[in-house]
Amino acid sequence: ENGTVIGIVNLSGRVFMNPLDCPFRTADVIIEKIKPLTKIIVVDFHAEASSEKVAMGWYLDGRVSIVAGTHTHIQTADERILPKGTAYITDVGMTGPRDSVLGIKKELVIQKFLSQRPVRFEVAKGSQQLNGIVVEVDVSSGKAKSIKRVNIS
Repeated sequence: ENGTVIGIVNLSGRVFMNPLDCPFRTADVIIEKIKPLTKIIVVDFHAEASSEKVAMGWYLDGRVSIVAGTHTHIQTADERILPKGTAYITDVGMTGPRDSVLGIKKELVIQKFLSQRPVRFEVAKGSQQLNGIVVEVDVSSGKAKSIKRVNIS
């Protein structure tokens, strides 16, 4: 009832992905629409290239609370608060099988690399991991105060 409103924005990158609308210009449009509703805006940037994710972090610094990269499944160790108050990480990682290649049975992925032929992928079994981030945000300003990686396995 008296909770805090949080804006969630999903954007997709264009580098090494199918052609899409420009995520930078799309971010501008969406942020302008939701800014009157909340100071806390979280951007999930689903992209392949780390350079595109880093550029998005700098582009949105001070305009959103969090820019969290996703898609590559490997948690990066570059979490930080950017100069204008945006929490940033290139990739939050994945939740899924720990002893795998991006959640797939490692033997099958290695076979594909060795043969250069199609291989039917199967989800790996066994111990699981959970990756993510915990971010503390100042409700009145929308600026991030801290960011910590989470890695439970």
